[in-house]
Amino acid sequence: MIEDNKKIMKTNTLILHTAALFLLPLQLIFSVFLLLRGHDEPGGGFIAGLVASGAFVLYLFAHGVASTRNILRVEPHDLLAMGLLLGLAAMFPGLLYGEPFLTAQWWEFTLAGSEIKLSTVLIFDIGVYFAVLGTILTIVMSLTEAEE
Repeated sequence: MIEDNKKIMKTNTLILHTAALFLLPLQLIFSVFLLLRGHDEPGGGFIAGLVASGAFVLYLFAHGVASTRNILRVEPHDLLAMGLLLGLAAMFPGLLYGEPFLTAQWWEFTLAGSEIKLSTVLIFDIGVYFAVLGTILTIVMSLTEAEE
């Protein structure tokens, strides 16, 4: 029974390899779209992180853990830590302006003639994105390595 499961896990088709290579960038672009859209409409850091982790998990199933770590270039638990730090950093600017804790702050910048708005809400969403991505990838990679 265990041998049959290992054979199933090791047999990957050309279709799966090709689909994983094709879908990875598309899913990552869609996850960034969901992340940036989440302020005004449904979306945000959590669902965007799930979509991005789904992209990497599909790639992991097709190409293995080592290849996935190679394209990720960052350890998943480091993504988790960075997400938690960004989420924490987004909580305090309200206190610096004399407002209650967790009050959203907005800053406007001009870059190359276009106006860019940055907010603590976006920073918090990016933190959630990285935390979800790091958590899911840590779990799946650990389980896959334990299976091997």
